[in-house]
Amino acid sequence: MKMAIFQARTWFPRTFSTVASHPLRVCVVGSGPAGFYTAEKMLKAHQEAQVDIIDRLPTPFGLVRSGVAPDHPETKIVVNQFTRVAQHERCTFFGNVTLGSSVTLPELRELYDVVVLAYGAESDRVLGIPGEDLSGVYAAREFVWWYNGHPNCRYLNPDLKSSDTAVILGQGNVALDVARILLRPTTELATTDIASHALAALEDSSIRKVYLVGRRGPAQAACTAKELREINGIKDLHVHIKEADLLTTPEDEEEMRNNRIRKRVYELLSKAATTRASHPNSDPRELHFVFFRKPDKFLESNERSGHVSGVRLEKTKLIGDRPGERMAAGTGQFEDLGCGIVLKSIGYKSVPVDGLPFDHRKGVVPNVRGRVLSDTSGDPMLLEKGLYVCGWLKRGPTGIIATNLYCAEETVASISEDLKQGVLASSSSSGREGLLQLLDSRNVRVIPFGGWEKIDSEERRLGNLRNKPREKLATWEELQKVATEGMHYN
Repeated sequence: MKMAIFQARTWFPRTFSTVASHPLRVCVVGSGPAGFYTAEKMLKAHQEAQVDIIDRLPTPFGLVRSGVAPDHPETKIVVNQFTRVAQHERCTFFGNVTLGSSVTLPELRELYDVVVLAYGAESDRVLGIPGEDLSGVYAAREFVWWYNGHPNCRYLNPDLKSSDTAVILGQGNVALDVARILLRPTTELATTDIASHALAALEDSSIRKVYLVGRRGPAQAACTAKELREINGIKDLHVHIKEADLLTTPEDEEEMRNNRIRKRVYELLSKAATTRASHPNSDPRELHFVFFRKPDKFLESNERSGHVSGVRLEKTKLIGDRPGERMAAGTGQFEDLGCGIVLKSIGYKSVPVDGLPFDHRKGVVPNVRGRVLSDTSGDPMLLEKGLYVCGWLKRGPTGIIATNLYCAEETVASISEDLKQGVLASSSSSGREGLLQLLDSRNVRVIPFGGWEKIDSEERRLGNLRNKPREKLATWEELQKVATEGMHYN
């Protein structure tokens, strides 16, 4: 449950111009990479623009903080760039502000000349098969948020004790991240910014075997070479792949000729299958790549009612003639794989809000180069004036952090074109001042960037005591307490 914090009016001096020709007022919803890149591009492209970034969390940076694996610190360096954006004199961060409850989309559109939605994908695709609601079946996103200290998943408490086997459905980079965290020696994780509750659970974990299940073959594996090399580099890890799964067809060969990344991934998988751990270990760990299988149902434990005990898998074969576009089809042959925990890494899903056109089939907001369309017909004439989209909400949950840079450039270019052509005529919108008044009237206690800096400082201090880069505060209460410490308000 979120605690109340402090009155919005205490924190933000109202220093902007109130003359008739007011500055361009822009609100960016979401403070992940898509949001910050959009803000940065807007500030550079429009010297008169005032950019406000709102986020439902007290902490900025989105998936850079809650999605990037703790053993990938180099990927998180981008927060330095985002911090400079947040500290820009024409930019303001509003944490603890939720679109839909704190302020509605129609209200934001009334308050600002331009609204850019960049809040990403905070839900998950579902398989829609029997047993999906059994205890012990989790979305990979929840598990990632748990080990990264996201306050929504602090008390997830995944069961890592009842079995030595975990099954991960999916073979993309998120799936490999999760497998690596489950199998990597905890002495190595202890010096990362992994959440302390997760580290303690992993130190006590019984998991020694992880199965990564994919519908297609190794020539179609969705992960990258970098992630595979890291898996291959885990000390004393045995990687298992059935020899038959590594046999390629002429279609596979053509697919790999046309796709250098796929070819490299296949080569790394082949190498991993023939490489043995450097020396016998008293605590061996195994990673099994299982290809040409799709989940049919989750099996319930006989001993523990309501808890998962395995997955029934259907064997698949690839159908279709065009390399790169072949689909996995069931063959009617089944096998059971026992486990104590299942992590579904089958894709993130964006969540719509009231007043927003949404394509539920694709899981995105219908748009043309970032301009939001009124419906899913694709008619470019039906534009929502002043409303734009960027990031996963715009294109679906794909790409790396840098992908959002190009995505933001395209959206900001569309905004610039619309301004130039007079589509976004100057209005009497009150922007930041109006938003603060609205939030104040609803007793929404905003956390500014200065509040985040206090959290950041405290996390680094606590981390220093444990030889870690930071010790994340992982509950709403802790985050809000530190953010408001020493502040006085009416």
